[in-house]
Amino acid sequence: MNSSGPIDGTGSETVFEVHDLKLTIGGNRILKGISLQVPRNHVFGIMGPSGSGKSTLLKVLNRLIELHDDVEVEGKVLYLGRNLFEINPSHLRREVGMVFQHPNPFPHMSIYDNIAYPLKAHGVKDKGEIRRRVEESLRKAGLWDEVKDRLHDPASKLSGGQQQRLTIARALALKPKVLLMDEPTASLDIVNTQKIENLILELKREITIVLVSHNPKQVERVTDYVAFLNSGELVEWGPTKEVFNSPRHEITEKFVTGKVG
Repeated sequence: MNSSGPIDGTGSETVFEVHDLKLTIGGNRILKGISLQVPRNHVFGIMGPSGSGKSTLLKVLNRLIELHDDVEVEGKVLYLGRNLFEINPSHLRREVGMVFQHPNPFPHMSIYDNIAYPLKAHGVKDKGEIRRRVEESLRKAGLWDEVKDRLHDPASKLSGGQQQRLTIARALALKPKVLLMDEPTASLDIVNTQKIENLILELKREITIVLVSHNPKQVERVTDYVAFLNSGELVEWGPTKEVFNSPRHEITEKFVTGKVG
């Protein structure tokens, strides 16, 4: 039974605790006994080759994975000390936002309404509060100075990098405790990739970020902790410097040095 009460977790140093997580979709085992912990207010990277289960694990953390048909989950996942699967999914997704690989602003809405609409949908009615949170989230996403004079233009007029930062601003407007990011720079050029990476480093002062990336160099640059997955199995996880400088497994070493990918 889902609980709709507030998710407290005050004082908890760990946002997620994953214990022996196994996941099957349509009879295919995707995750094979994953166990790890995501510390609060750090950037936690999930890396691995294509098909290793990275995005699947990410979608477990805000229960988006349940939108798939024929999903079976075993094991335990705690969010701020509470059973993830007993929390109301809508309430959970307000606290655990998500940014996808390809920018997905509402194309027929203005830049302003892209952020105002979800605020209204979550019960924020005061127009002054909405204006304040629109500006605040655009500033946090490093986009305010670029769009402040055209807030009522369609979001579709923004560049790809700006659209991605707009989707980040949209997620931040709901004041999440965690931001899940699934390959957020995969479709961006070097300049916009650097802007997103700098943004990630800024945001971790306030929220926890879980970043999926196929790029080991990016993981090394921006994460504090990292998990390496291969074929649905957790090969190893720990502080990023340790995993990159002293990997415990040969396959990890080959991945972080670019010999396999």
